[in-house]
Amino acid sequence: MTHRERFLTAIHHEEPDQVPICAWYTPEAERKMLRHLGVDSDRLETYKASGGALPVLMGHDFLISWLGPCTGYYLRPDRTYTDEWGIGWQWFEYPTGAFTEMVYHPLAEIRDPSEFEMPDFSREDRYTGVRSMLEQYGEEYGIMAAVACTLFELAWYLRGLERVLIDLAENKDFAHAYFDKLLGWIEVAGRKLVSLGVDVIFIGDDVGAQNRMLISPAAFREFLKPRYARLFEEWKRINPNVKIAFHSDGYIYPIIADLVEIGLDILNPVQPKSMDPARVKRDFGDRLTLWGTVDIQEVLPFGTPEDVAEEVKRRIRTVGPGGGLILAPAHNIQAEVPVENILAFYRAAREYGRYPIRI
Repeated sequence: MTHRERFLTAIHHEEPDQVPICAWYTPEAERKMLRHLGVDSDRLETYKASGGALPVLMGHDFLISWLGPCTGYYLRPDRTYTDEWGIGWQWFEYPTGAFTEMVYHPLAEIRDPSEFEMPDFSREDRYTGVRSMLEQYGEEYGIMAAVACTLFELAWYLRGLERVLIDLAENKDFAHAYFDKLLGWIEVAGRKLVSLGVDVIFIGDDVGAQNRMLISPAAFREFLKPRYARLFEEWKRINPNVKIAFHSDGYIYPIIADLVEIGLDILNPVQPKSMDPARVKRDFGDRLTLWGTVDIQEVLPFGTPEDVAEEVKRRIRTVGPGGGLILAPAHNIQAEVPVENILAFYRAAREYGRYPIRI
């Protein structure tokens, strides 16, 4: 099969020739792998519209073009910078690498959502990267448009997490008006991306912590679910074949059924330290493709290559049968992950991920 055929077969809950794969990298890990492959690059490609060279070099089965608020991460090498939303960012050094963190929330004191203007996502130049990806790679690879940090995350990036949580509990009229305003960017971008012919629209809002939700299921159902439903309905009206993926780290088991109800097709990353992928597969695998499932918290950074291979085998054995699995680390590969473990992930995925699964 081509990469594209393999990807599309799996997300339609059929068994391809082998489990489709992908991985995300932090910029440092990305550069480390490129140098291992003999490619000298200091460009920051993570979360960019072009997707970078590494997914093709590593044999991923689909490519991702990033657009919108999520591109604020790692946007520039400057120690501090401001993105187009007015959010202030700063690079921080940690013992294991460098990361960007938000240091300024421009709407912290706003009282009326009509007081601010959002970036214009009707501009055609915003879609140059995804058009190029479709033209250059669309026949060989699945193409996904990532518009993550879609609503809840964008809300607190702009306003601050504590203020938004208070809004949800004590300032509901403001919160509804605020979310309706923020919905505007993704309505415009989503319509455009579906019309361009991407295979998957990938939205995301982290609403899960390690072992509980950041917001209550009731708050999710009041503020986010109906707005997601509105988006999903419109995108599938424009193209009934488009698939929709949703990302949230952490524990979100109480709302998975809600997401399925409104038409979600692919759940990412099914973080195994927070939710058992085998259980999610048993309960929702006839309707959801699971994308991720490989532990990034312990096994990849601190295990041996043999540990990584066993982790990959476990996920393929328990989640892979019948299709509906995209195997990937359950978030960005960090700088501390040894190259040997990264290579072990790819090697094990290809060795044990052949259908019919016999491990």
